[in-house]
Amino acid sequence: MSSQPATQVRPDAVVAHLRGSILSRELAPGTAVTEAHVASRFDVARPTARIAIDRLVADGLLVREPHHAARVRTLDRDDIDDLFISRAAIEAAAVELLATTTTVPTPAAEAHRRLLDQPDDAPYTTHDLAFHRALVHGTTSTRLPRLHDLLMGEIELGISQVEAHRLRSGDEVVGEHQAILDAIAEGDVDRAGRLTRAHILASRDQLVAHYDSTHTPPTAQKVT
Repeated sequence: MSSQPATQVRPDAVVAHLRGSILSRELAPGTAVTEAHVASRFDVARPTARIAIDRLVADGLLVREPHHAARVRTLDRDDIDDLFISRAAIEAAAVELLATTTTVPTPAAEAHRRLLDQPDDAPYTTHDLAFHRALVHGTTSTRLPRLHDLLMGEIELGISQVEAHRLRSGDEVVGEHQAILDAIAEGDVDRAGRLTRAHILASRDQLVAHYDSTHTPPTAQKVT
């Protein structure tokens, strides 16, 4: 990114750029994100850099331990499993609520159309996130959206990793989204919830399998 005068760069813009760099894996998991680096990269004051980092920590995209710089969150095997199970519970509850009134939220339908209209090999994370968030926020519940938003940063990380490793195709995602929308529109509460859980946990299973294939477990020490 080309440098801009500090007065022209607001924390929101810095957050957006850093979020994009994390999700595209330009900033890989475990990478340190320091105030000095952010201030230099975006030509902003240290307090602005600190605000941006704090927001991404709050969103779950960065983690920070006492006396250490913030780092891009790394999802281990247990994190992946717990995240996707929690996400499936929230989103299944949301689509079941929608199905009781056959309500398909307009933003969810629009996100689905955008995903449907693009080539299968095009990036899909942005539209996929928009689809799922719109379903949860389209319910009459006030608590499910809050719970979902608390997980949103980690959900973004999870979906971006599924896409980055090409574990699921755009066509696959589109087909499963369509089935969920059809179940909602038809008022089939059980099918809507079941399809949503299956859709999310299929990504979980693929990501866990990829994690297992790329992480060698520690060798057990032989006791003599």
